[in-house]
Amino acid sequence: MITVNGVNKSFGAAHVLQDVTFSIQPGLMTGFVGGNGAGKTTTMRILLGVLTPDSGSIEVDGAPITPDYRAGIGYMPEERGLYPKMTVLDQLVYLGRLHDMSGRAAKTRALALLERLGLGERAGSRLEELSLGNQQRAQIAAALVHDPVALVLDEPFSGLDPNAVDTTVQVLRETADTGIPVLFSSHQLDVVERLCDELVILADGRVRAAGSRDELLAAHAVPEWELVTASDTGWVRSAPGVEVLSFDGGRVRFRASSEAAAQAVLTDAVGRGTVHRFGPVTRTLHEIFTEVTR
Repeated sequence: MITVNGVNKSFGAAHVLQDVTFSIQPGLMTGFVGGNGAGKTTTMRILLGVLTPDSGSIEVDGAPITPDYRAGIGYMPEERGLYPKMTVLDQLVYLGRLHDMSGRAAKTRALALLERLGLGERAGSRLEELSLGNQQRAQIAAALVHDPVALVLDEPFSGLDPNAVDTTVQVLRETADTGIPVLFSSHQLDVVERLCDELVILADGRVRAAGSRDELLAAHAVPEWELVTASDTGWVRSAPGVEVLSFDGGRVRFRASSEAAAQAVLTDAVGRGTVHRFGPVTRTLHEIFTEVTR
């Protein structure tokens, strides 16, 4: 387990990280979300040793992170860092050999990754000949080629079309399932919600919320319900213990003072005609993100 523990970082008068604390569990996908300038990339660079925190620490299984462990992390920066004139395969083999892989092992691993990511036919192409989306997939392969001890990915889905996102999600999930910790940042909250096991929401350099998706949903739950019927639902506005939030013919969303008050609405609706749908409103990550980062 990797732990970011009370990390602070300033650049001049700008205090960009303030007591940032969270953990990245082995075998789990941790989504790191926040607006531009929230401090995500700075946190990742401190984790990797590129930047030094003003205070706080990075630990692995309760002990200070070592240079050897950091060297084994697979990192994908937001800004692409591969060589545009080299072929995709040659630079993946080169990166693998920098991690003490044999040439044969690096080539076998690189070809398997490229095939898995849908780039098998472009292995011999120079990076500059690829589309931006395919360059992004090559960058992901570069982070994975040496069988990393952990993955840190900064905006891995940027520039990918929906099919490429699905393929990349599958590859990252398979990687996490081997037992390594995975941290990734993304502005695509729908992908984060679908992919991640744990969430860390950062705003203004502070952790505003952290935990599993279910924990965050429970912590930010609201007593809201939705009813959809075959007939008009205007009568709900006069139901006891109910505040109507939105209303459109046979669909109504409301806040109830208790579950009993909500169930009373359902009982009344059944007596009035066909009920198509009734239940509590499930909040989205986007709604929670908007709430905690205000």
